[in-house]
Amino acid sequence: MTCRPQLVVPPSRWRASPRRLARLFAGQWLFGTGDAFLITAGLGNAPWTVLAEGVSRVTPLTVGVATQVIGLLVLCGWVPLRERPGLGTVLNVVVIGIALDVMLPLMPDFEGLVVRAVAVLIGVALVGLGSGLYLNAHLGPGPRDGLMTGINRRTGWPVFAVRLGIEAGVLAAGWRLGGTVGVGTVAFALLIGPAVATSLRALGSRPQTRGAPGA
Repeated sequence: MTCRPQLVVPPSRWRASPRRLARLFAGQWLFGTGDAFLITAGLGNAPWTVLAEGVSRVTPLTVGVATQVIGLLVLCGWVPLRERPGLGTVLNVVVIGIALDVMLPLMPDFEGLVVRAVAVLIGVALVGLGSGLYLNAHLGPGPRDGLMTGINRRTGWPVFAVRLGIEAGVLAAGWRLGGTVGVGTVAFALLIGPAVATSLRALGSRPQTRGAPGA
């Protein structure tokens, strides 16, 4: 008797069980909450949040709405790259921005350098946990991840170089617009990869080597 290998069908990016949807929503809400911690700490934001905060300073948009608009524009960049979105990709644009605008007013005042530093670490941990949850739902990458992997696939440039180039440009633009850059930004850059990898391992998923999410 010969054993035929069974084909493993990847889960649909557009149809999800309630469990996968709950994981997706929880992950994206935690991601936005982590960003709110970083913003409130005032020691420096994640690169894309630096840009969103900068946009909010020169427009009537809130940080959350600015995050949504930027995410939508990044999705437009997927078209020439022929990237395939999913339900999670679309909801990423919507949910994280809402979470930011809901959670920011609820953040306490972080007084003292030590307390603010702890807030940064909590923020990074929440972003890492949230990323692990929504990646584990397998409903499509975030807009910024898709841009990075799409450029990598179309050009052959290394992922780390593509990611560095994109985030350096985003960071510079956000800083010029008045977004907060500082030691928190450096801490995020150094710690987010291990935080996401730890989250994925805890959820029973293999950490991806294509780069940590940028939302």
